Amino acid sequence: MSWKKKYDIIVVGAGHAGCEAASAAANLGSSVLLITMNMMTMAQMSCNPSIGGIAKGQIVREIDALGGFTGIITDKTTIQFRMLNKSKGPAMWSPRAQNDRIRFSEDWRLQLENTKNIDFWQDNVTSITTLNQKVAGVNTSLGMEFSAKAVILTNGTFLNGIIHIGENHFGGGRIGEKASVGLTENLISLGFDSGRMKTGTPVRVDGRSLNFSKMVEQKGDEQPQCFSFLDKAEPKKQKSCYLTHTNSEVHDILRKGFDKSPLFTGRISGRGPRYCPSIEDKIDRFAGKDKHQLFIEPEGWNTVEYYVNGFSSSLPEEIQFEALEKVPGFENARFFRPGYAIEYDYFPPFQLNFTLETKVIENLYFAGQINGTTGYEEAAGQGIMAGINAHLKIIGKQPLILSRSQAYIGVLIDDLITKGTEEPYRMFTSRAEYRILLRQDNADLRLTPLSYELGLASKGRMDKVREKYEKINRIIEQLKLEGVTPEEINPVLYSQNTPGILQKTKISAILLRPQISIFDLIHGIPAFSIFLDNLGEISEEELEGAEIAVKYENYIEKEHEIVGKLARFEDIQLHPDFNYTELKSLSFEAREKLTKIKPGTIGQASRISGVSPADISALVVYIGR
Repeated sequence: MSWKKKYDIIVVGAGHAGCEAASAAANLGSSVLLITMNMMTMAQMSCNPSIGGIAKGQIVREIDALGGFTGIITDKTTIQFRMLNKSKGPAMWSPRAQNDRIRFSEDWRLQLENTKNIDFWQDNVTSITTLNQKVAGVNTSLGMEFSAKAVILTNGTFLNGIIHIGENHFGGGRIGEKASVGLTENLISLGFDSGRMKTGTPVRVDGRSLNFSKMVEQKGDEQPQCFSFLDKAEPKKQKSCYLTHTNSEVHDILRKGFDKSPLFTGRISGRGPRYCPSIEDKIDRFAGKDKHQLFIEPEGWNTVEYYVNGFSSSLPEEIQFEALEKVPGFENARFFRPGYAIEYDYFPPFQLNFTLETKVIENLYFAGQINGTTGYEEAAGQGIMAGINAHLKIIGKQPLILSRSQAYIGVLIDDLITKGTEEPYRMFTSRAEYRILLRQDNADLRLTPLSYELGLASKGRMDKVREKYEKINRIIEQLKLEGVTPEEINPVLYSQNTPGILQKTKISAILLRPQISIFDLIHGIPAFSIFLDNLGEISEEELEGAEIAVKYENYIEKEHEIVGKLARFEDIQLHPDFNYTELKSLSFEAREKLTKIKPGTIGQASRISGVSPADISALVVYIGR
């Protein structure tokens, strides 16, 4: 049966990528149909009930700055907030929230249902339809055919998903939910390459049966912050997480099940996440370690269910339970369900353009785990970009492509398309070469003006950004303009174990000292405090922004210089039909990689693994001729 209405965009899958893609496209004005296999699990937190973390928190701030909703919904459902890496420089600060799993999904559904231009359909998409190598719509298991100008696939772990628990295995995209069958085969028939990946999730336990007195309590920040730059909804109360450890007895019990582990017997062919391995993988790879950390995390305000972070496993359930009972605090644990591994199809991302549109089929977009990534945040970041670019493409406007110096999202997409991935890709701060420019605190300054130009960010949001940075710049000017005498500031300096000054000194020079924060200056210099009062209401975020700008001014300027020098390579275009095989001055590996990936610029070509500086020089000389 053919559905009468023709949509601008169809989004397949209502996970974190699909929700952001649908809301972005709809809010920009496209008519959207969101198709999901289960309306009750939109934006489901399939693994740990948290958002953010190292580098991931920066991505969420960027999504928010672009006009997405992950940050807003996170703030509404937060049960604990922590700013990670505060002992390090601001480039490393990363917000992380523990969330109420059920409320997070509910709030996302409410958000989508209250967004005009979005329709919903519960079904399984089995194939896409095309006309002259251009997407035309989708077909479903119920025999429905929907037409659209563009389609965004965000299928998560559901494509031919297989769940493994010990020697048992069965089809599924999540425990209790069936796999999606047919779409992979359809895409392969259209010319796409596919592969297999693996991920896993831990045991869930009854918190009433745990002895938390044997664990280390981990409370949230005393002054919790928010993810969203727009809506401030700091949690009024917080729930604690807890830390415990495995031990040699736990490891010995787990080893008993290795001969039945699908990970070691070869039943799992897909590559798993290197940086989030299963407990059996950790024991095998780090045989010399006699203990591993386990973080015990609550699943919500009104549930006794706890998530055992660090104990992902596909071992037989009886082995998992027997081993966990030897962990301090778990002696009388009652279990809700075992951990399991899931294997699923993905499509190597070298088959995409920077807009996340596929190279094989026009107006078909991939976002999320279908591209080989892992994590809610990475998926949501791709989702909002796919939604924006699908809308821009069908209305004939230029795409939004974020560079590596503009956003972690830009780093993520560039890494995927330029370098590819053979294991689940996870974002880290170390992947970004311009970390001091891509801080979590300045994501709104970097990206909201772009979103405002597109029409996604509201005028109110843009006005708020302008007001914030006007205040920050006025504070910076005052810090650089005003001086302070030894009599005024030395008591503050001595209290922070740093030497006093002998003559009047600019306040900004005092702030350069690592022991001194802007809050010390507020309390120690009455004139500076009065100046701030005259500015009106000043947030802690604005004060920290001014402090970072002053303390790290030289580092920030240096990174801007490097970006400028490398920008010329990004401006040298390469034609998609460039015949690299005929350019014999290139190495064989470079010819092979460049032909496969088809980089758009010299800058992208320079980041491809296996393409040397000598190869780049040869390309530049050839183009110059």
